[in-house]
Amino acid sequence: MDDVVNLMNLMKLSIKVLIQSALSLGRILDSDYPPLQQFFVVMEHCLKHGLKVKKSFIGQTKSFFGPLELVEKLCPEAEDLATSVKSLPELKTAVGRGRAWLRLALMQKKLADYLKVLLDHKVLLSEFYEPEALMMVEEGAVLVGMLVSLNVIDANLCLKGEDLDSQVGIIDFSLYLKDVPNTGGDKQNEEITAFLDQKHYVEELNRHLSCMVGDLQTKVESIERTNLKLMEELVAAIDRVKSLQEEQQQLQQENAQFCEQSERSVAVRQEDTKLELDTYKQLRQGLDEMYNEIWHQLKEEKRIRMELEKDLKLQSGMKTEMEIAMKFLEKDTHEKQDALVVLRQQLDEVKAINLQLFEKVQSAETSVQLQNEMISSLEVKTNHMIPTSIEMEQRLQELEQARQEAEEKNEKVKCEFGGKIKSSEQQLEELGRQRSSLERELKCEKEQRQNLQQELQQEKDKICLLQTELQQMTGLKKELQKLEDEKKQLQKLCEEQEQALQEMGLHLSQSKLKMEDIKEVNKALKGHSWLKDDEATDCKQCQKEFSISRRKHHCRNCGDIFCNSCSNNELSLPSYPKPVRVCDACHTLLLQRCSFNAS
Repeated sequence: MDDVVNLMNLMKLSIKVLIQSALSLGRILDSDYPPLQQFFVVMEHCLKHGLKVKKSFIGQTKSFFGPLELVEKLCPEAEDLATSVKSLPELKTAVGRGRAWLRLALMQKKLADYLKVLLDHKVLLSEFYEPEALMMVEEGAVLVGMLVSLNVIDANLCLKGEDLDSQVGIIDFSLYLKDVPNTGGDKQNEEITAFLDQKHYVEELNRHLSCMVGDLQTKVESIERTNLKLMEELVAAIDRVKSLQEEQQQLQQENAQFCEQSERSVAVRQEDTKLELDTYKQLRQGLDEMYNEIWHQLKEEKRIRMELEKDLKLQSGMKTEMEIAMKFLEKDTHEKQDALVVLRQQLDEVKAINLQLFEKVQSAETSVQLQNEMISSLEVKTNHMIPTSIEMEQRLQELEQARQEAEEKNEKVKCEFGGKIKSSEQQLEELGRQRSSLERELKCEKEQRQNLQQELQQEKDKICLLQTELQQMTGLKKELQKLEDEKKQLQKLCEEQEQALQEMGLHLSQSKLKMEDIKEVNKALKGHSWLKDDEATDCKQCQKEFSISRRKHHCRNCGDIFCNSCSNNELSLPSYPKPVRVCDACHTLLLQRCSFNAS
């Protein structure tokens, strides 16, 4: 509904500016006239509001020319208009035909009538518009009522040679941003200062947001770098997996060769391969999960970056529009103040002229009344003189002649004052008309003031929206901090694992050194040979083949290599003060010796 209200306010402003400018130009407009072009742009946005997307074999289409074609079926008067639109060879798209239709309807002064016919058949319109569209709600009737006022204008538009298909419908708000005349003085200045403070506050918010976006971009770049590192680690892990697969193949070949030797070794090797496959699958599942998580994180970060870039573009556009609007508002305030001063002076002069004319009319009326009274008194005297004496007839004749002369004079005076009275009445009528026109202009100025107050309210709402967007940006910041914390935790885990590997390496190196020392001690003490790891492939006792799960272990007594199950014994030897690993055979022998010595 907010979109509908904004479109209606824009349409009111465009119609008002168009009519005012047309009256100043003599009501005949060309196609290059900016207010007329802006009216068509706003009208196009109104007709596009809530349009349904229609699918065809070419693709999805969304054009307002579809509902306008219904007028030809509903109103037979519009057939000529439709044929003239279709006969234009330059038009190749439905948008261009719709724009040509609007221009021809305005030239015919039947745009409001045709749209009223459409609104009367909302069942047909529901195929093209959503239920919340401007043409489907009550504001559509208000729009048609506003368009009736355009019948005052005579539009002289030439559609041939005009490229209506590729025109960009952008609304120029600078034509409609005008301020109210300075009726309040200090209140007006306070409102302007408040509006300027709001503008500075919005500019500071935009700067802060631009800084925030720059920081977020740097963070996104760092996250992308870490993602690249993780991808490289993934590639290395995949290479390791491939090497493991190659090793597995080698083991399978060796198993095939040694199958002939014994069924027992084959069973053992099958168990080993199963264990290795399980470990490989577990490793592969862990790597796949890590890869999927990292890929999802990348997608989310790219989506957040695109949204932030869109917000930046919108905010920069809003900033430029606000600056242009403020400049035009300042110019309009000065012009309105000068016009008000001139209008007040004209009103004072008209009042003085009215007073003078009124005094002249009153004096003329008093003189006419006096002459009428004189005539009545003379008639009464003549009536008294006739019956009293016949001798006074001569005097009566003379008096009659004098009366006739006085009547002629009265008629002359009446004629003179009648012309003056008629001229004064005409002047009064003209002054009354001027007064009514001035009252209308005052009403228009009041309406402009109300519209500008509404626009101020809209600007406040926009500021509230920007504040909400700022809050959303803080939320995004928190999410980024969470992601960074998760990344730090993962880095800590990696570092801990690397430390564990280093410790294992150190432990292995220390154990190797100890083993060499032990070998030398055993050689010196017992004379037994210490078998090397490369020389033994099977356990000496159970003859099972060594693998990743079945490790090699030296017997500290005889020096041979056994598996864990065959050397899971510990005894203290003369060369080792603490208990060490011993094979089963040595364990039984040493126990027998100990029992023999004890006996």
